Amino acid sequence: MTLACQFFARLDPNLRVGGSAILNAMSEQPQPEYLQPPVRADGPVRLVDPDPEWAAQYARQEQRIRSALGPRVVRVEHVGSTAVPGLAAKPAIDIVLTVVDSSDEAAYLPDLEAAGYVLQFREPDWHEHRFLRDHDPAVQVHVFTDGSSEVERMLLFRDRLRSRPEERELYERTKRELAARRWAYVQDYADAKSSVVEEIIARARAG
Repeated sequence: MTLACQFFARLDPNLRVGGSAILNAMSEQPQPEYLQPPVRADGPVRLVDPDPEWAAQYARQEQRIRSALGPRVVRVEHVGSTAVPGLAAKPAIDIVLTVVDSSDEAAYLPDLEAAGYVLQFREPDWHEHRFLRDHDPAVQVHVFTDGSSEVERMLLFRDRLRSRPEERELYERTKRELAARRWAYVQDYADAKSSVVEEIIARARAG
């Protein structure tokens, strides 16, 4: 599985399990420690038209996180499709939070949970990633150690889509075409668009 596929798989816990081919590929890789089980899709992937309110929703969540953790926040960023103006997306606000050491859960997790976020799974073998969620609105918080290469990838992809209309149009067209199909798991949808994601990231790195 490519790094791009892994990145998008981790933007939604429902992306972590796929069909038989995906299961075979993933069986060779370290698996998350789930506190909540992944959910099947069993149908098309729901995308919605871009909503200007997403930026305001993110701003409120950023303030909520900063209020909970104070100076323990190293960096917090809006990522994923809802972070790109004009791009259709699954209606969930994705947030990247970096702390000094994401493996040190005692330093931040109790306060995030007190603020209402719920830990869904942890991935000690993959950038010490922790994934938390809340609802109304749907919010997904990805915690990494500051300096993680995966955070750099997320931001590179986001900024490329923000600054290049042709890349944004290509990605949205790909998403809409694939999302309209029926998928057993959202991971299958994520895998299907991974080649386009890789192409966009490669062009972003090349400048």
